[in-house]
Amino acid sequence: MKKYAGYMIDLDGTIYRGKEKIPAAKRFIERLQEHDIPFLFVTNNSTQAPIKVVENLANNFDIHVKEENVYTSALATADYIADLNKDKRSVYVIGEVGLKQAILDKGFRFEETNPDYVVVGLDYDVTYHKFELATLAIKRGAKFIGTNADTNLPNERGLVPGAGSVIALVECSTQQKATYIGKPETIIMEKALERLGLPKDEVVMVGDNYMTDIKAGINFGIDTMLVYTGVSTRELVRKQEIAPTIELGSLDEWKVG
Repeated sequence: MKKYAGYMIDLDGTIYRGKEKIPAAKRFIERLQEHDIPFLFVTNNSTQAPIKVVENLANNFDIHVKEENVYTSALATADYIADLNKDKRSVYVIGEVGLKQAILDKGFRFEETNPDYVVVGLDYDVTYHKFELATLAIKRGAKFIGTNADTNLPNERGLVPGAGSVIALVECSTQQKATYIGKPETIIMEKALERLGLPKDEVVMVGDNYMTDIKAGINFGIDTMLVYTGVSTRELVRKQEIAPTIELGSLDEWKVG
């Protein structure tokens, strides 16, 4: 059993299922903490700031971590555009407060007419006017960034539109493809690894969804650990060309340290 120096870990389906606790996940995180092994929750959710993720884990799942343990697609997006060009600092954003705050924290200013970047993520109050501004700005030459390609999100009502659905409308209206940041793309993985400060061969990506979590690890060239507590089934995984490095029925099966 390989010993990893650091872990990237998905949230929904891996650490909890919606509002349902996964007891083995709490024990897994506590084992990492006991052995002082660095970990990051790497999530495609761009709507919430890390503090909200921390509060949700503590209040609803009795899992106690710090803000620095959380890395969202919003943070990855902000890190990505901050590294592109130090002279380009204006952005138009379609998204929630988590995304907007991450971008503001990197020293960007918001601009509706001639921004350097248009960033689109999940926005619960999106309007035609917001789409109009984004489309016109991209047509004028702004670089088009999408937080993540998830077309749907599961909630208690069923599968509702995700960030990918919002981004797709702007792709249609501009005839341009967004640069995507979140899983299964490698950008979020690159930025998360920088946060961990570890070599790629010492880190594993842990998740329940082969098509996002595991593909992100495979695309990035790191080991992957699929736990069958969420989206993907053994039948689905058997059909894939590349198998996860490790497959688990429960995180209780994995020893750390």
